Amino acid sequence: MVRTRFAPSPTGYLHLGGLRTALYTYLYARRNGGRFILRIEDTDQVREVPGAVDKIYESLRQAGLTYDEGPDIGGEYGPYIQTQRRDLYPKYARELVKRGGAYYCFCSRERLERLREEAEKKGQVFKYDKHCLRLTPEEVEKKLAAGEPYVIRQNIPETGTASFDDALFGHVEVECATLDDNVLIKSDGLPTYNFANVIDDHLMAITHVMRGTEYLSSAPKYNLLYQAFGWEVPTYIHMPPVMREDVKRDKVTRQPILDENGKTQNVVRKLSKRYGDPSFEDLLEQGYLRDAIVNFIALLGWSPRSDQEFFSLAELEEKFDLEGLNKSPSIFDMDKLGWFNGEYIRKLSPEAFAETAAPWIARALDPAKFDFARIASLLQNRVTVMNQIPDMIAFLDTMPAFDSGLYTNKKQKCDAQVALEALKYLRGVLAGIDPWQETEIHDRVMEGVRASGFKTGQALWPLRIAISGLSSTPGGAIEIAYLLGKDETLARVDAAIQALEA
Repeated sequence: MVRTRFAPSPTGYLHLGGLRTALYTYLYARRNGGRFILRIEDTDQVREVPGAVDKIYESLRQAGLTYDEGPDIGGEYGPYIQTQRRDLYPKYARELVKRGGAYYCFCSRERLERLREEAEKKGQVFKYDKHCLRLTPEEVEKKLAAGEPYVIRQNIPETGTASFDDALFGHVEVECATLDDNVLIKSDGLPTYNFANVIDDHLMAITHVMRGTEYLSSAPKYNLLYQAFGWEVPTYIHMPPVMREDVKRDKVTRQPILDENGKTQNVVRKLSKRYGDPSFEDLLEQGYLRDAIVNFIALLGWSPRSDQEFFSLAELEEKFDLEGLNKSPSIFDMDKLGWFNGEYIRKLSPEAFAETAAPWIARALDPAKFDFARIASLLQNRVTVMNQIPDMIAFLDTMPAFDSGLYTNKKQKCDAQVALEALKYLRGVLAGIDPWQETEIHDRVMEGVRASGFKTGQALWPLRIAISGLSSTPGGAIEIAYLLGKDETLARVDAAIQALEA
């Protein structure tokens, strides 16, 4: 059975690159009738952020990525948090020492720092010199019995090659002489990532490992561990990073760097929270729809090899395959995501959009005073991201400052004087409308316009400006008047007349 795992570190929010890894891992398991496992890799206790584990649970659920086994739901291969498995790793490390694939290292921090400084002076990349590998078994036992601090290092062969096969990049091979004897068990007894993920993947029967290309250089070391234990190696799928095109900035001041012509320079960089790139949670809080985000992220590195762009999660589960993965990095484009989100908004039923939009409308307006369903119907074809809503409708609550220039519109053959005359006329029409219903307002106003001699635009344009203070609004003059109510509409028209006469 196919068994995949998503193994994040609890160091903060789920960034979009992590979401893509989780999504692809989930989709591959579902497409192949397998199981998707969540494992928390928390051996780096220094970087752990309080509450981050719960955030991971919540983010995966919000994304719709239901896992079959995990820390909060259990499973036959648990526990699924590495610090709760800490007693397992030293046992396997000691077994590896017996097999010759690892050794105890008692070197002090001072000695290691000295070796690093010497390598730096020579312009060389630091590699541990295998000093402790040359200790006799008796010397090792004596140091252990004396309680000397130690780590356990992987014993990389000094000659030959280490290799692995990747489903996307093919055969990858490196010279062993270029690899360092990495620490497997730290002095506090906890494993490093390089060791723990191999042990856990084996013990949890993981068949396919999907992760970023930043781990490509480490994969040969993992294979040496599998070989030393005599274990079956899982299938590797290393995915290129998600990048973003951005303005090149000074590392200290963060100000844009200009070229000799005074223009900003662009740079392609990896997505990063420290550059202000949004996390999955950020996008949800900004009003991007879950389904739009997941659909968009799925296409950052995978092609369905067809013209189809919009996929439900269920459709992705049916269609996702390794053949569609790209070797090149993908560019995350906020404008394209906005377009995607807008298309998803348009696809919602009016009822579903009204329900989704209601909390955003409530940020600007009192639900006791306004018809939220009608406001939502006016917004659905105009909004691309939900956080645009409060600013788009704020004029209904508070009239913007008077601007006489807005009344001039050449297309509508309107200027301030025409507007004043039209408003005085329409004021009388509006005052006589009862009941104050949208269809009644429309019929009475249009009937009045036809009888007045004003062109439709000459009447409705100044009315829209008078009661909204804006040249662009969700809905026109009739809809706005209905939403404001009769008293507020007349009050705003009176204020506009008074301002135009001043």
